[in-house]
Amino acid sequence: MEGKQQQKQQQQQLGPGPGELKVPGAVGEDPRCEEGKDAGTAGGDALGRPLGPTPSQSRFQVDLVAEAAGRPAEPEPRRASGEGGAAGKGGEEAKGRFRVNFVDPSAGDESPGEPGGGSSEGANVSFQNGGDTVLSEGSLHSGGHHHYYYDTHTNTYYLRTFGHNTMDAVPRIDHYRHTAADLGEKLIRPSLAELHDELDKEPFEDGYANGEEGTPAGEAAATYTPDSKGVVKFGWIKGVLVRCMLNIWGVMLFIRLSWIVGQAGIGLSVVVIAMATVVTTITGLSTSAIATNGFVRGGGAYYLISRSLGPEFGGAIGLIFAFANAVAVAMYVVGFAETVVELLKENGTLMIDEMNDIRIIGAITVVILLGISVAGMEWEAKAQIVLLVILVLAIGDFVIGTFIPLDSKKAKGFFGYKAEIFMENFGPDFRKEETFFSVFAIFFPAATGILAGANISGDLADPQSAIPKGTLLAILITTLVYMGIAVSVGSCVVRDATGNVNNTIITELTNCTTAACKLNYDFSSCQAGADCHYGLMNNFQVMSMVSGFAPLISAGIFSATLSSALASLVSAPKIFQALCKDNIYPGFQMFAKGYGKNNEPLRGYLLTFLIALGFILIAELNVIAPIISNFFLASYALINFSVFHASLAKSPGWRPAFKYYNMWISLVGAILCCIVMFVINWWAALLTYVIVLGLYIYVTYKKPDVNWGSSTQALTYLNALQHSIRLSGVEDHVKNFRPQCLIMTGAPNARPALLHLVHAFTKNVGLMICGHVHMGPRRQAMKELSTDLAKYQRWLIKNKMKAFYAPVHAEDLRDGGQYLMQAAGLGRMRPNTLVVGFKKNWRQGDMRDVETYINLFHDAFDIQYGVVVIRLKEGLDISHLQGQEELLSSQEKSPCSKDVIIKVDYSKKAETDTSIAFVPSSSERTPALRKEEEEDGKTSTQPLLKKDSKSPSSPLNVADQRLLDASTQFQKKQGKSNIDVWWLFDDGGLTLLIPYLITTKKKWKDCKIRVFIGGKINRIDHDRRAMATLLSKFRIDFSDIMVLGDINTKPKKENIAAFEEMIEPFRLHEDDKEQEVADKMKEDEPWRITDNELELYKTKTYRQIRLNELLKEHSSTANIIVMSLPVARKGAVSSALYMAWLEALSKDLPPILLVRGNHQSVLTFYS
Repeated sequence: MEGKQQQKQQQQQLGPGPGELKVPGAVGEDPRCEEGKDAGTAGGDALGRPLGPTPSQSRFQVDLVAEAAGRPAEPEPRRASGEGGAAGKGGEEAKGRFRVNFVDPSAGDESPGEPGGGSSEGANVSFQNGGDTVLSEGSLHSGGHHHYYYDTHTNTYYLRTFGHNTMDAVPRIDHYRHTAADLGEKLIRPSLAELHDELDKEPFEDGYANGEEGTPAGEAAATYTPDSKGVVKFGWIKGVLVRCMLNIWGVMLFIRLSWIVGQAGIGLSVVVIAMATVVTTITGLSTSAIATNGFVRGGGAYYLISRSLGPEFGGAIGLIFAFANAVAVAMYVVGFAETVVELLKENGTLMIDEMNDIRIIGAITVVILLGISVAGMEWEAKAQIVLLVILVLAIGDFVIGTFIPLDSKKAKGFFGYKAEIFMENFGPDFRKEETFFSVFAIFFPAATGILAGANISGDLADPQSAIPKGTLLAILITTLVYMGIAVSVGSCVVRDATGNVNNTIITELTNCTTAACKLNYDFSSCQAGADCHYGLMNNFQVMSMVSGFAPLISAGIFSATLSSALASLVSAPKIFQALCKDNIYPGFQMFAKGYGKNNEPLRGYLLTFLIALGFILIAELNVIAPIISNFFLASYALINFSVFHASLAKSPGWRPAFKYYNMWISLVGAILCCIVMFVINWWAALLTYVIVLGLYIYVTYKKPDVNWGSSTQALTYLNALQHSIRLSGVEDHVKNFRPQCLIMTGAPNARPALLHLVHAFTKNVGLMICGHVHMGPRRQAMKELSTDLAKYQRWLIKNKMKAFYAPVHAEDLRDGGQYLMQAAGLGRMRPNTLVVGFKKNWRQGDMRDVETYINLFHDAFDIQYGVVVIRLKEGLDISHLQGQEELLSSQEKSPCSKDVIIKVDYSKKAETDTSIAFVPSSSERTPALRKEEEEDGKTSTQPLLKKDSKSPSSPLNVADQRLLDASTQFQKKQGKSNIDVWWLFDDGGLTLLIPYLITTKKKWKDCKIRVFIGGKINRIDHDRRAMATLLSKFRIDFSDIMVLGDINTKPKKENIAAFEEMIEPFRLHEDDKEQEVADKMKEDEPWRITDNELELYKTKTYRQIRLNELLKEHSSTANIIVMSLPVARKGAVSSALYMAWLEALSKDLPPILLVRGNHQSVLTFYS
């Protein structure tokens, strides 16, 4: 109803769009009102309009027509439009059909269609965008743009695809967006169920694409309105190129480059610059590759690494990269303050002393920079351009100065471009223990800063094209400038000069060796050890001296330091904000909040300011500088490694638009970054590694609930696939046999004892698959299969179960079991053992269920499976105790938040301990059950087992309390007790292998194995020695071997009588009936026990009863009993008799595993 009103309002505001007509017909009527309006004629002949299509009509309205008869009354908004009785059509004919109505006549293509009624629901709906949009009643118009939603909850769809009446949507970008994306809302394409399922059913509610989280479309529209007004987005020049150039050209250019040329010579200086450029260029190419592989949001290096390598590496790098940028602010500001203090010292105007002046000027500067940053990105960008202009002018000033050699500067070592100086300065002249690598370590930080553009990726208009272009061009320009200045300063200025004008040589010297001497200056006193203050080696201010106008160089130094400081001050909060938004470190969540139209991280700015201010006040940056360089290098190394890793994983999602990268070059880049870290400072490199590793371990341990489709996932999959295929080519060997179990658990959380006991011998040893057979209506089951798969697999992982969940839909348990046994697993990783719970309530239930249950065993033996039956005297199934409290915590975050664990106690089958997981369909569920399910969606996470929520105060009855306690007994540490193995029949050794594997686990390591075997009274010692020899050859420790010579003794009369009483209801008594009646009864009820059969297997029956007596006598205190499962011949032993044997054998005992291998050896004593 609300949707209708909205549409009317929109229509009134907007008026009909071009090429639109208001649909004639029931304007102002609500077709859903139960007034018996003739929906079929509302827009047709009632108003004298033609019912058939005209050539110009090309828009369709498709109504889902549902039949009211025979269905429970639905709430009014869900009533389908056809319920009022279509004109000229019976309700039966309308059921489950489309009714296609022509809605919007517009000039153009001709479309064939079915003549139908008018616009019963289409009254005031306007169409835009050529009509190919999918529109629902609840669509919203936001911000002047028209966004349409495909609403999966309504029964009416308006559409036009290629002018045909189909619900199929055409490909368009909006279907592939994340919910509430910056560029527009996500449209949801029709789900497969809506296109494919029968029409008279409710469509699936969940219309999300694979792996995309989201809210229903209508909700998204209501909660999210993009506001593009006032948001500042930068192009590639202003956003990336300018930033990167300013950050790369640091104070190094003006103060240290001339010294590096003096030490290393022109040749090696160019090599140093080239080496640094190689590292940065490879990183630039890798950054470009990642940045063009999909939409890039804010967060720069952190975003790129975390979305490629996953949250572990991303979280580690994000934190140290943000911190490095914050400290870099301090480093650059102190560089600026030092230069100012130098000028003050020259003029004799120091405030206090050098150190405190640096602190005062630094603190004032960082406050001003904070002001510029907080004012907004626009102001900051303007400031950056002003600073770039000053910087370029300063470089130009130096270049011009090199062509104007003044006589007054010659004494200071500057002679203009001279070949002699070039030749002399070309080779290295390392002094004061400097080496090539120490000089490289000093220069390299000047080449960093290439991520300045990428770090504000969220503020770029088109990060995918801006980051590659801007970053690579900035690297090229800055490298050429560095090299050019290195060559020119090395060709103009000598290494040592006294600055004394009187050192000119008047007479010609014949033995001149230095360039200065050839140019009539004698600076030989510098080599002799005099203290010279000029020349490349001694004067850091060479560029000021050479330049045409010295103050401009000082301005250049100010510009370089302040611009780098400003870039870092902006980068750090943006990266930190992105990190906090992802909630990888929950403690920092408060810094995720943004303010204003640009979502500015004001709290992050404040934090960065405080960190920077703290380090400025320390003012000892020589210690911190190498750590910062290493932090930057660690992130460069990981960006390079990300590209290598993503290429190696061969994920189909890795397809960067930027093609000029190579996975092996990226790997070389990553290795180079790691080497450079050690070259710069070995202890800082080690510290960086330790910090990254520590954060990596922390994030891995915390396991943030994110799924970004990282290359780590892709590579894990690829490795698993390759190993599985490799394994398939190898024949099984008895030494490598593992019990690979298919457990018929039903819902895994319904039988925790079964799960934990099997997990005790499969964990880290073999495969464990939890089979769940869904029965009941196929459509309902199919929906449940998909939701259960994700839900229960998460439950297994959350409960640290190394197992897989495999649901199937089948008519009955036997069919489902067959499907699972034949199809579960992959290659060599297939189950070889079927594990089921004992069917405790078999005597009260339907005997056809018993027939199905026993046939499961026969099927397993047919497929060469081993069989394990697990019985606890209290029972296994606790689903009726859990109520609706057991929920997955992550379920609230997933699309299927309404899926619930259904109570199994709605019928008599609740007590069944097998995996008969019968789930009521939606139509069968009681209103109370539906209500519970609705509440269930809102319940917060609860412990696995709790008392029923409906009666929190009333205690459970005794039986239920025991069942609850028993269900957790295998989760606790087992004390010093026995595992009794009754290895009566040789099944290949599975009966012995399972208890051995159990004792290898930590919880069971104190338990001792006792072995019981059958034998003859006169050969007891011989049999014991033979078994002891066998066990020692198998290298299986045991505490005792007992030979039972009295297995074949007749059991006690009362036990025989109890057995006969138990089977009495299931006997056929054919001797007391006519032949025909008996045959017919046996045919209808094949599970019945015949007199003949009972007589034939009398000995075997007595043996089961006798074994139970012996078990009670010898093993009543054991923690667990493992015993050979008796085998019944298929077709000869009826299900009831076999079930009675199992009952008689295993009743009133500690937990017992009845095991029967497939009679192929699983143990060997050969090496």
